[in-house]
Amino acid sequence: MSGETPDATLNDNMKIQNPMSICKHLLLAAVSVVWTAGFAIAEDSPQLSAPPALLNPGATVITVSPEYILRPGDVVQLRVYQEEDLTSVSRIGSDGCIAMPLLGSVKVVSNTVSAATVLIRDLLAKDYLVNPQVTLNVVDFAKRRFTVLGQVQRPGTYDMPAEESVNLFQAIATAGGFTRIGNGRRITVQRTVGSENRKIQLDSEAMSKNKKEQPFVILPGDVITVGEKWI
Repeated sequence: MSGETPDATLNDNMKIQNPMSICKHLLLAAVSVVWTAGFAIAEDSPQLSAPPALLNPGATVITVSPEYILRPGDVVQLRVYQEEDLTSVSRIGSDGCIAMPLLGSVKVVSNTVSAATVLIRDLLAKDYLVNPQVTLNVVDFAKRRFTVLGQVQRPGTYDMPAEESVNLFQAIATAGGFTRIGNGRRITVQRTVGSENRKIQLDSEAMSKNKKEQPFVILPGDVITVGEKWI
């Protein structure tokens, strides 16, 4: 027997242990507690929603005019010169806003690409950066569609070209044109304006004869119905 008491042995063991090792074990234990707690919160709180996820920052840029007007559903890429942490790609929400680092939610809808770039640059310059150089590009367009029903060869819903308008004649041609009993003088366009649902009666035959009249422009969401000839 060495004659050492248990307390003496315990004190010696504590002296032998490396202080850095003790700190390492304490840190690992703390991380484990936080990790476990995070999972517990996620499981017990389904009502908590995660922040909007940013899309792929390396998405392919589409060449558009600076005067292109941004719409809900468009996907835009933001870059700030020498500020890689601020690079983001996000879809414009139904509220017209995009999520951005530092700035949070910024409303850009109905602005041109050029105007939205200036808006973001001014917001960054106001509180965060000195003379920021901002580039805003479109990487994907919102889907713009119209529907043609009734007496046409291929009734259905069709996509509009990204930066081009579609008139009534083009829309009907896209659907294959009139059937044998299709009546160009009995065309109805249903259009939603705000909360109002409008019905517009059109006569394509009269329009085609009036060379001075501009073709009727179809808007995204329009439903065109071609009536039948009365026999």
